[in-house]
Amino acid sequence: MDSFLVGLIGSGIGPSWSPPLHEQEAVHHGLHYVYRLLDTDRVGGEVGELVRTARRFGYDGLNITHPCKQAVIPHLDELSPDARMLGAVNTVVFDGERAVGHNTDWTGFAESFARGLPDVPTRRIVQLGAGGAGAAVAHALLTMGADRITLVDADPARATALAGELAARFGAGRARPASTGELPELLAGAEGLVHATPTGMAHHPGLPLPAELLHPGLWVADIVYRPLETELLKQARAIGCRTLDGGGMVVFQAVHAFRLFTGREPDAERMFAHLTDLIAV
Repeated sequence: MDSFLVGLIGSGIGPSWSPPLHEQEAVHHGLHYVYRLLDTDRVGGEVGELVRTARRFGYDGLNITHPCKQAVIPHLDELSPDARMLGAVNTVVFDGERAVGHNTDWTGFAESFARGLPDVPTRRIVQLGAGGAGAAVAHALLTMGADRITLVDADPARATALAGELAARFGAGRARPASTGELPELLAGAEGLVHATPTGMAHHPGLPLPAELLHPGLWVADIVYRPLETELLKQARAIGCRTLDGGGMVVFQAVHAFRLFTGREPDAERMFAHLTDLIAV
């Protein structure tokens, strides 16, 4: 029986569904598969130290989540083209003596969006968050044909930098930064709102913007998946917005990571069914 040891590095990851999603899929492939959490809040150490320790202890790979997706890059030997382009890593594969960084966030979000909001208009989108996950999500939306994305981040310089990178990649005018003070006007004319910050997670509860800025003509996508119904989605559904939760992204990201770790082809629909079981517990 083939054996795999993988882990997740991030902050506040105790409630993560990644271990059971990976381990249950591995059962169907006849694999001995152990998925461990390396929570920086509990084990201490910085991300580079944890990557080196995992390699030394024989891990086959790692998932990387908030707030380490960009900080991990200097500690890797190689980046896939997607990870290099996005400047963010959510999956590390140990290939002999080399640690290779990948990004499955953008493909995970793209597949989730196509499945959950297949026919929504994407001419004018406002995105909250321009960090590692935000870079992946914005890239996915523009790759799928969104006309224009306006980026708002608590760090204006980060929004400006990401908008510049996206404009260089997809064309002038496709992405631009804006301040939080512009949100009322921006959302009034937007068709979609994407949330890509930690706000709403189990250990970061709350709303990322005033609820009164939401309106029924807006679709709302949230990448937070624990809880699956964030306060943002709850408020949006209450006024009639079409919504997309973070469950699809976490499943498809896990599908792609499982393939990278094992070389086996996972069953996405089976993993969705398992996510449904996890939610019901």
